[in-house]
Amino acid sequence: MGRIYGRSPIDFAVEAVDLAIKDSGIAKDDIDGLLISGGLCSYLKMPDAVSMHLQNALGITDLKLVNEMNSYGATAATMLQYAAMTCSTGQTDAVVCVFADAPLQKEPSNGYGTAINVGTGIESLNGASGILNAATSFAMVARKYMDRYNVTSEQLAHIAVDTRAWATMNPRAQKREPITVEDHQKSKMIADPLRLLDCCLVSNGGIAVIVTSAERARDLKQPPVKIIGWGQGHPGNRKDRTINTGAAMSGRLAMEMAGVTLDDIDIRQIYDCFTYTTLITLEDYGYCNKGEGGEAFSGGRLGPNGDLPTNTGGGQLSSYYMWGMTPISEAIIQARGQAGERQVDKHELTLVSGNGGVLQYHASLVLSSTV
Repeated sequence: MGRIYGRSPIDFAVEAVDLAIKDSGIAKDDIDGLLISGGLCSYLKMPDAVSMHLQNALGITDLKLVNEMNSYGATAATMLQYAAMTCSTGQTDAVVCVFADAPLQKEPSNGYGTAINVGTGIESLNGASGILNAATSFAMVARKYMDRYNVTSEQLAHIAVDTRAWATMNPRAQKREPITVEDHQKSKMIADPLRLLDCCLVSNGGIAVIVTSAERARDLKQPPVKIIGWGQGHPGNRKDRTINTGAAMSGRLAMEMAGVTLDDIDIRQIYDCFTYTTLITLEDYGYCNKGEGGEAFSGGRLGPNGDLPTNTGGGQLSSYYMWGMTPISEAIIQARGQAGERQVDKHELTLVSGNGGVLQYHASLVLSSTV
């Protein structure tokens, strides 16, 4: 994952699935489900995007379940939910959930980071007014929140600094150099109020996760990680969705299903396409009152020495951007106790979030290392 060029999303997907099969010790012939997320290349309808043709590339036949899914950054958590449902009812034995994308190119193009889906007619109004991509859209969202609650750019900087502190201990992270609040404030403005260090990375690569029954997992090579709670919350274009997000509903449903509260959660893996997304998601999960996130998540609380360890692999801000698979992959690594230098001592319960669109789609998971 990272700045890897010259490979297609399907190539990344096939390798990720192969590595997951070897990692788990499950037989390839025992895979009978495949759920696929194609990322930005799929969204932009690029010809080499990963799709349901991945089944043929993998050489897997007679699947009981196959689908290409897209709720943007909420897709990965949703895939794991559906995979768990089919495995728990006996409809499938083992489902591979895979994300793969390759939007990053050596030469600049018209694809990523410029004008995405400008449209024609009335749909072109956003582009004509400068709302061209995720950064400009989230900048409006963040500005609205910051003005309403007197949250500062320096407070967002603390989230970026804490996330980078975790990344310095992750050998897979794209960005491993420590940063300070001052570094954040000096980084260039992308779309006011979001600076470069408020924004996630762009990465090529793939991640695959295999979901099976708890009974089956006990006999495989790796320490099993149990999905004990899930929930979704999709406000769509509800007027206040950018400040009161679907994370509140999805988080509540996931924790109610798991039978846990926020006080029970050891680690938080949050979809952090921007620093603001981390803040608003934690706020809507209930870690502070509405409007208090700027102060509540400053001072190192989310970092390696804080009381709320969050995005312990460096997140999408500093590690790698694999849509919703970024928080899921780190949650699994931590739950297994395989995070090395960055391993959190208490890692029984992890709360995971996925966010899609401009805070329109949300999915949450609670994972347990106790099976």
